[in-house]
Amino acid sequence: MKDKIIYWLTGSQTLYGDDVLQHVAQHSEEMANYVNRFMPVTVKYLTTCKSSDEIVEAVKKVNADENCVGIIAWCHTFSPAKMWINGLKLLQKPMCHFATQYNEKLPYDTIDMDFMNENQAAHGDREFGYIVARMRMDNKVIVGHYTDEAALKELASWCRVAAGLAFSKTVKVCRFSDNMRDVAVTEGDKIDAHENLGWQVDYYPIGDLVEYINAVTEKEVDALIKEYGKKYKMGTDKISVVREQAKYEIAIEKFCRDKGGYIGIVDHFGTLHGLNQLPGLAIQDLQSKGYGFGAEGDWKIAALGAVMQYMADQKGTGMMEDYTYDLKDGLCLGAHMLEVSPQFAATKPEIQVHPLGIGGKSDPARLVFEGIAAPEAIAVSMIDMGNRMRLIVQKIELVKYPHKMPNLPVGGLMWKYRPNFKDGVAAWIYAGGAHHTVVSAVVTAQEMIDLGNAWGVEVVVIDEKTELNAFKQQLMWADRIWKLKS
Repeated sequence: MKDKIIYWLTGSQTLYGDDVLQHVAQHSEEMANYVNRFMPVTVKYLTTCKSSDEIVEAVKKVNADENCVGIIAWCHTFSPAKMWINGLKLLQKPMCHFATQYNEKLPYDTIDMDFMNENQAAHGDREFGYIVARMRMDNKVIVGHYTDEAALKELASWCRVAAGLAFSKTVKVCRFSDNMRDVAVTEGDKIDAHENLGWQVDYYPIGDLVEYINAVTEKEVDALIKEYGKKYKMGTDKISVVREQAKYEIAIEKFCRDKGGYIGIVDHFGTLHGLNQLPGLAIQDLQSKGYGFGAEGDWKIAALGAVMQYMADQKGTGMMEDYTYDLKDGLCLGAHMLEVSPQFAATKPEIQVHPLGIGGKSDPARLVFEGIAAPEAIAVSMIDMGNRMRLIVQKIELVKYPHKMPNLPVGGLMWKYRPNFKDGVAAWIYAGGAHHTVVSAVVTAQEMIDLGNAWGVEVVVIDEKTELNAFKQQLMWADRIWKLKS
């Protein structure tokens, strides 16, 4: 992510003379260089904008730079906002308005009009903010001194969102199956997703993958088995079954690379013609490498998972499914038949072989583990509401298993809902949230809110402040507004 660039654009004007403009440029470069030290991307000072033509030129450079994922706009002096109109209309990258200042504290004993004219970000912020609001642009506003830890943390979070947005535009999902028959929530408008989210979703017959599987060599399998040995415990003597999963993983990765760089994968236990097992260990290990996965044909979760794993640097993030409740203790057990990512493992996962009881294939190898605990985590779902996509973000707390489950051979997570079990479950159901989610203990709720806003989709948040009656009204009004927009 550090290869991605956020350009720092400073707003000013020629009214205050060359000396002031020289200070503005020096301050801007100093501030950008300082901020860069704490960002997941590279922050570079680009220029001080003093006229409409200069702003247009700067924005053209920003748009043309493939490594640029966004801009930070800062108003050092007073920057008349009408001159920003033409440039902002051309801007194709996300923008953060950093409401900051070179000096943190006023020099009360020496402050004069020269200081006031040079350091009037409070003046410039409001002028710039007006034109952005007038133009109905999505814009992240961050307030605080540029050395302040809280402001830097918030800015770093936005930088991850900007990088995630750019990554989203490159996501390709390879579907080896259609949606599971009669399941509603995994459906969706692929053209809408391609146009507005950047997700390219393509179908390939499972037979095309089988040809790749048959071409995998024993030498390639041997190498991957060695990798498994370093990362996982071997809890089975059925090595031939494990080698079969290794063949699947090698074939899927080759297929995705050869066909144009797919980073999302979809399969379905009902369409496995030519395979001996449902891919389990193979899919789990691929998720550890950053691939998004969607079960039962859920391409939206595959794409969303790839984006969120990129933002999380492949840590503590992956596909999850709400499976069953502990109503007494107010907990949800999340798991899946086979494909839970080892990013969630609290200890070293173990490769085991067990019957599956669905799909009609041989007993598959999978990773078995107990999930991590994390006081702050999120469950995220993307659903198609017919006239728009809805992104649902719920805050959850990941907890340790309260009891051992020796007869459940899967990787799983246990969590508590926010604001509480009863209202958290009800709010999710009222919002139409899917049983498939992407859970993350790394990506924050605010980052997903910012990403949803940048995508231009409806964003629904369930957190400690959620009150059901108000929440239902929010959904009702949102539905009316989106119908008007469409």
